[in-house]
Amino acid sequence: MGLKIAVSKETKEFEKRVAASPETVKKLVSLGCSVNIQSGAGKAASFTDDAYKAAGGKITKSTEDTIKSADIVLSVAAPTDAITKHIKKGALLIGLLAPHSDQKIIETCKKSGIDAFSMELVPRITRAQSMDVLSSQSNLAGYKAVLDATEHFTRAFPMMMTAAGTVPPAKVFVMGAGVAGLQAIATARRLGAIVSATDVRPAAKEQVESLGATFIAVEDEEFKQAETAGGYAKEMSKTYQRKQQVLVEDTIKKQDIVITTALIPGRPAPKLITEAMIKSMQPGSVIVDLAVETGGNSALSKAGQVVDAGGVKIVGHNNVPSRLATNASALYAKNIYNLLALIIDKENGKLSIDWEDDIIKGVALTRDGKSIHPNFTGAKSKAPAKPAIKKTPEKKKPSAKKASFRSIGIRSTSKAIVALSPTFNS
Repeated sequence: MGLKIAVSKETKEFEKRVAASPETVKKLVSLGCSVNIQSGAGKAASFTDDAYKAAGGKITKSTEDTIKSADIVLSVAAPTDAITKHIKKGALLIGLLAPHSDQKIIETCKKSGIDAFSMELVPRITRAQSMDVLSSQSNLAGYKAVLDATEHFTRAFPMMMTAAGTVPPAKVFVMGAGVAGLQAIATARRLGAIVSATDVRPAAKEQVESLGATFIAVEDEEFKQAETAGGYAKEMSKTYQRKQQVLVEDTIKKQDIVITTALIPGRPAPKLITEAMIKSMQPGSVIVDLAVETGGNSALSKAGQVVDAGGVKIVGHNNVPSRLATNASALYAKNIYNLLALIIDKENGKLSIDWEDDIIKGVALTRDGKSIHPNFTGAKSKAPAKPAIKKTPEKKKPSAKKASFRSIGIRSTSKAIVALSPTFNS
């Protein structure tokens, strides 16, 4: 008998995604697995029960019926105690478990004997790109950020020539040329805006410019040496930080729309935009803060709200990828399927986990009632030690289709911008 896989309804607020799509259910069934999907689990993502049944899945009524006998439980957000209590000992839980912000799920899995894999921790190596949830979800977040800006921007994006006069193009500034940032640049350019972007990595300049945007940075000799031989960003001198701050301040006040993309795992979001910068912007300008759920990159932003700060709108939607639930779910489900394809033996349909595989070592939080991930062995969350950005290896000039493989974090230090680590949703 094949593996039993379960997908229950998500219960976290603002979560509309689902961990399996009809497409991935069909593929799992072809591997010899049986798949239980709780009725209505895919409704918010426009995946009907009938579509799951047609793919070979079995529709169940309650959470308990869905997961009580499952060998593998798939989720988007970390499941609540009301759900984990039904997961059997020895089962494998896979989801976006958010161990940086809350290690409760680790303790729960340890006590219950549940093996847990956290999809945020997929290592950024070539072999794991098809499992990279951060990239797939951040790509959508960057796109949606631009659309959210258009909703609150009272002018047009492209230049328009009319008999009554000319409509000037919107000016968009993207802070962070990672996955979300590069997609935001590409989307704003498609809509006809004049786009600029900033990033502390010299390698980002080529990516930004390949998308038709202007790269904003103090490009002195120090900037040219801002990456180590291993491709990591160096912390810049205070002199450079001050020069970069002045340049950013001067740039922001000329923009119609600013999109911020900086998150740091396990820490509050870094403040990139000060209240003074907001006051320098013209009424009718828009800031879209993709980090609002962890404190926000912009002063005055509030989670789940659109704040009017002297005529400047600061947009802070929760769970931006979930606002494109159908696409986000389909991509997330495919990321999970690609991981499952690595650990399911195609010959006998049983789990075959190589615990020494770099991908497994990266995502595995618990095994046999023990915490096994080196970054999460304590009782409390620990801040990452001196993280840095790993640049994307590029042999050829990146295109708009290939320019969004990595995400970055940015923080302000001594009122300046310094690079940190790969980030969650931006």
